[in-house]
Amino acid sequence: MAKVFIGIGSNLSSPIEQVQRAIATLKTLEHCQFIKSSSIYGSKPMGPQDQPDYINAVAQIETTLSPLELLDKLQAIELAFGRERIKGNRWGARIIDLDILLIDDLVIDSERLTVPHYGMQEREFVLLPLVEIEPNLILPDGSNLQTLSNNIDPNGLTIVSGI
Repeated sequence: MAKVFIGIGSNLSSPIEQVQRAIATLKTLEHCQFIKSSSIYGSKPMGPQDQPDYINAVAQIETTLSPLELLDKLQAIELAFGRERIKGNRWGARIIDLDILLIDDLVIDSERLTVPHYGMQEREFVLLPLVEIEPNLILPDGSNLQTLSNNIDPNGLTIVSGI
């Protein structure tokens, strides 16, 4: 089974509840075993600031699904939650966002999927929840997660709910 880390974010329609629902849904995914999730964090929006703050978490699962099969399942969850993908609205508000951050030591750069997730090393709302659940992780490029998280500005990231 592949070890996978999934970034979870929401800033619409009771975002704490949306993140909690997403975690509960990940626990029921076929061909997947839920391992653990981080605390739930509050963060400032990336991109346009005229939107509500975000709620974020990271979950770890193990799966026998291929990377694209897992992506399809995560996008189906987003759709079921009411996520609307609007072209040109990359940094806009959303009900739920589920991003594959890492899959074992795989490096994937395809039209549909980039793993490790692009930009994750510069995002406190990814690094700090990730280091909470896997502090000794080494990224596929050899970067030490603990070192990266120690050197990132938390930008006001706060824990809003424990595990």
